[in-house]
Amino acid sequence: MSSPTIWQLAEKLYLISLTPPLQGFDRFIGIWLYTGPPAFLVDVGPAATSASLLRALGDLAIRHLDYLLLTHIHIDHAGGIGQVAAAFPRAHVVGHARGLPHLVQPDRLWQNSLKSLGRTAEAYGAITAVTPDRVMDAAALDDPRIRVIPTPGHALHHISYAVDDLLFAGEAGGVCLATRHPAPYMRPATPPRFFLDVALGSLDRLIAIEACKIAYSHFGLFADAQDLLLSHRRQLLLWEEVIGRTLADAGTNDPTSDCLERLLQEDPRLDAYLTMTYPKRTRERGFLRNSIQGFIEYIKETPGSE
Repeated sequence: MSSPTIWQLAEKLYLISLTPPLQGFDRFIGIWLYTGPPAFLVDVGPAATSASLLRALGDLAIRHLDYLLLTHIHIDHAGGIGQVAAAFPRAHVVGHARGLPHLVQPDRLWQNSLKSLGRTAEAYGAITAVTPDRVMDAAALDDPRIRVIPTPGHALHHISYAVDDLLFAGEAGGVCLATRHPAPYMRPATPPRFFLDVALGSLDRLIAIEACKIAYSHFGLFADAQDLLLSHRRQLLLWEEVIGRTLADAGTNDPTSDCLERLLQEDPRLDAYLTMTYPKRTRERGFLRNSIQGFIEYIKETPGSE
C-alpha cells in the first residue's frame, strides 16, 4: 500500500490522496480535512486505505474531529467508516438518512458493490460497520458553520457541504482532474440509475451558492466553482444530445462503445483523456462507460427522448 500524499491548500484545509491497490488510481481519491473549528473530514475513502488515512492524520497531529461528513455511501467514499470512526470516537458520522442504515448494516451495500464494480470493489475492501449511536442524519446537523445541500444525481442520497468560501461537492459536479491542458479534464459521474432532471436541479442549487472554491472528491481544489459547475451542466446536456443521437442511428450494435467514441470526439472537456497514462486511461474508460450506461438507460426510459 502506497503512502498517502498530503497537500495543505489553505490555512485550515488539507487534501489527503489515498491510493487503493489498483493501477492508475493515484491522485484520484481525495479526502478533505478541515481543521476547524469545526474539525471534520469530508469522506473517508475505501476500507483498504483506512490505515493510510489514519497515518496521515497522525502525521498532521489530528487528535480530534467533530464530524465525519459523508457525501454518499459508495465504498470509495465511505468504505473505511468503521475504522476511522473507531479512531475518532467523539466524531459524529453524518450522511443522508437513506444511506445511514447501510453504514450500520453494510452487507447489502457490499454485495451490490461487488456486483457493480467486481475487482475494483475487492480492491477497495469490504465496508466496515459503525454502531447506530454514531450516525447522524445530515438534515439534523445543527452547526451554523456547515451548510448541508441535498445534491441527488450521482446517487439519490448524495449530499454536498459548504463551509466558508469552500464547496465540498463530492461527485455532484462530476469528476474534475487537473491536467497539463489549460482546462481540466471533466466527466460526468452518472451510473445507473440516473435521472438527468434531478442532477441538473442539484447543479443549479450548487451554482446558486456563493462559494469561490470547489473541492472535488475526484480530485482537487479549483478556484472557479461557478464556472466549473456551469461547464458541467452544459456537459450533461451535451451528453444527452450525443448519446440520444447515437442511439437513434440504425446499426448500432455496441451503443456504449459507439457513444464513448463520439463523446471523445465531440466533448472538449474530455480532451485530456488521450494524454493520460495507459493505466489512467483504463480507469477512466471503465468509469466513462458506466456513466454512459446511466444516460442510455435514462434516455430509453424517458418517452420521446430518443
